[in-house]
Amino acid sequence: MNKIIYAQSISDNVKKFIIDAPAIAKKHKPGQFVILRIAENGERIPLTIADSDSDAGTISIIVQGVGKTTYMLLQLGEGDNILDLVGPLGKPTHIENYGKCVVIGGGVGTAIAYPTAKALKEAGNHVTVIIGGRSREYAILDSEMRQFADNVFITTDDGSAGMKGFVTDKLKEIIEIQPPDFVLAIGPIPMMASVANMTKPYKIKTVVSLNPIMLDGTGMCGGCRAIVDNKNVFVCVDGPEFDAHLVDFDTLMKRNQIYFREEHASRHICRLKLQLVNIFI
Repeated sequence: MNKIIYAQSISDNVKKFIIDAPAIAKKHKPGQFVILRIAENGERIPLTIADSDSDAGTISIIVQGVGKTTYMLLQLGEGDNILDLVGPLGKPTHIENYGKCVVIGGGVGTAIAYPTAKALKEAGNHVTVIIGGRSREYAILDSEMRQFADNVFITTDDGSAGMKGFVTDKLKEIIEIQPPDFVLAIGPIPMMASVANMTKPYKIKTVVSLNPIMLDGTGMCGGCRAIVDNKNVFVCVDGPEFDAHLVDFDTLMKRNQIYFREEHASRHICRLKLQLVNIFI
């Protein structure tokens, strides 16, 4: 078991955890993830490591309630334990001095992008960060990004913070002034696909981090299969980051929606149980 050292709500549906995991913290590199389980009969879910502290022996994850397990995870707090925690998994991000970089995070994807943005800056790049969300509460980590990034822009669908619109609107403005040398986009599949379509005509090197259905994290189950460059890949071992211009986003989206009804049903049941527990405590 791994103890939760710190837990803080970022919004009603998003929470940050710092977890005691010295072995993982020692080996973690930007772009890698963990797979965790919180109950004996529970599912295993992948979550990207947002940050790590090898001296303290801790890792940080940021969780958004989407399915049954993530909603259950949001109910945990300091002193609670994670039953199983495996990692670091996946290939680390390739970091080099590209020159001018744009790092784009959509929703909780910003947490995944954070360590890579920081590593790119440490490698000598000029780093511009674009943070997007449906509203202000989903545009997270702007203060953390401002500690090292050269520029930070916020876009929200409803205009409650920053520029009203999408991350691609701000990216278009940047490209029209001067195309960057490298773009990293992490977030919802439609967002990543839109970024890829925008940068492709300019031949801007663009990388995305994929988060398909995943079970074992070792490439054995095949659940995380995706198509990149017209070939099957296993995201857990071949990724999670890939050349955005080679990803078949249409197939990826269809595969990610296979269990949509089941996820929606389990989430409803889970939240109902939590309400009943709160009533009778």
